[in-house]
Amino acid sequence: MNLKLSSLALALGFSGLLLLSPLAQADNHGSAAPPPVDTSRLPAQELTPETLFMVLLAEIAGARGEVGVSVDAYLEAARSTRDPRIAKRATEISLFARDMDAATEAARLWADTDPDSDEARRVLASVLASSGDRLNEVQIQLARILAGNPEQLEQNLLGLTRALARIQNKEVVRSIVNRLTEPYMKQPAAHFARAQAAIGVEDGFGALAAIDEAIRLRPDWEPAILFKTQLLVQMDATREAVTLLADYLRSHPESAHARLTFARTLVSAREFERARDEFQNLLDEAPDDRDLLYAVALVSSQIGDYEKAIELFQRALDAGHPEQNHIRMNLGHLTEQLARYDEAIGWYREIEAGPQYLDAQVRIAAVLARQGKVEEAQIHLHSIEVGPEDERRLLMAETLILREGGRYAEALALIDDALRGDPDSAELLYESAMLAERLDNLAIMESRLRKLIALDPEHAHAYNALGYSLADRGLRLEEAESLIVRALELAPDDPFILDSLGWVRFRLTDYEGALEHLERAYELRRDPEIAAHLGEVLWTLERREEADRIFEEAMRDHPGNDTLKGTVERLKGR
Repeated sequence: MNLKLSSLALALGFSGLLLLSPLAQADNHGSAAPPPVDTSRLPAQELTPETLFMVLLAEIAGARGEVGVSVDAYLEAARSTRDPRIAKRATEISLFARDMDAATEAARLWADTDPDSDEARRVLASVLASSGDRLNEVQIQLARILAGNPEQLEQNLLGLTRALARIQNKEVVRSIVNRLTEPYMKQPAAHFARAQAAIGVEDGFGALAAIDEAIRLRPDWEPAILFKTQLLVQMDATREAVTLLADYLRSHPESAHARLTFARTLVSAREFERARDEFQNLLDEAPDDRDLLYAVALVSSQIGDYEKAIELFQRALDAGHPEQNHIRMNLGHLTEQLARYDEAIGWYREIEAGPQYLDAQVRIAAVLARQGKVEEAQIHLHSIEVGPEDERRLLMAETLILREGGRYAEALALIDDALRGDPDSAELLYESAMLAERLDNLAIMESRLRKLIALDPEHAHAYNALGYSLADRGLRLEEAESLIVRALELAPDDPFILDSLGWVRFRLTDYEGALEHLERAYELRRDPEIAAHLGEVLWTLERREEADRIFEEAMRDHPGNDTLKGTVERLKGR
């Protein structure tokens, strides 16, 4: 049986149809039909029965999941035929099987038999890079790619970090990229490649310098502008990122990609009103785009436009957005915020099995409790079937429901029962201490917090809770201050610890010191109890207008907070 090259090409074409497993689909999924075979560059190879058998064996073995057999058969066929198509297929199968020795041999055969193929050299370089001990050869292969194809130079420069992705040491990657790009420093893409490599070693300033040079060489290059934008956001320079994109869009208003990135950057900058306007403009142009519907809904909920958010989330749901459970969770949360409790429970009940399922069940219990149906909420929690790893989550949810219902003794009994089985649990010790504090049982509170501190000397909130409880009662104020100072050392920007320090300073009559910490705490978090403390200090300092402004703002946002309400009534009733 002597078949010529055209028969071999036909056999390879048919063999590709035999494999229906993910192995076969990995390299051509979603792609167009392959281009016609250029037989002028292929070996004058006859298809022997042995070769045909090896190719068919490899494909059938792959279809059955026997990838080791498939690798061996394809590699043997590649060795005997030296056909670049078989060598390429052998490389793909070997990589799928994570057989790096076989992948290296197959990739070498592919590059040797198709010396003009940039793809073959790029894959060979990537495979060699995975071993970590053939870096000189890796650089040689990549240098040949860059030098040998001027028409594809930009694309190949931008692909350097991807080709070197298998190298674990990213400093080595950066060094190789810098050496390979040295001859091409007039090319913007060379500096882009250096910026990508700098990101790999978390050198933000180095990446910024490199991408700035790329933009200097090519000022309107959108990929570089977008890269710099993302880099600035990562470096917490969101204002600069917003300005950069706004300037670019003034001269390139037609760029949908840049406009979408601009909207997302505004979210990062917490400019939610502007972000919604940008997302809405994009949505007006594509009203059925489910991702834009979802984005505008999220931003609308962030700025408090709950009705608009609900409408858009429902449209995204109807449009088949893949994040169905996330959307239902958002709809449940929004309707809960609007006190439409039955509607909220309905959304939570629609959430199917998955990562959000348990969260939804806990929210159902919380909403029932908010409606005054505490026993029904407990029954619901007890009915949820979970594994041992989630039992603690349900315990804490039930405790929270009892605590918020003012049933502190029941909640403490529940936690005490759990503590008997896990006496050194930091979570249980802290929760039981906070419940004992609500019951004004300072002995239990202090003993449990002291035990927690002994078990975990860096538990900032244990120090803070003990210090604040003493300060709030005017007890052992110097000790309370030292406990809170220690907490702040462990968590320097925690607004609640700053609030505690401000409050103990107030108790010590250091009003200016108190004001400094409370203003910082309120700047970090607009919490109603922080507002109550800040307002009282301002009131004591005779800055009544400022105090009233703080009180009014906090009462508007948190009308049901008892601490805030009590503080305002006490101060204004004097």
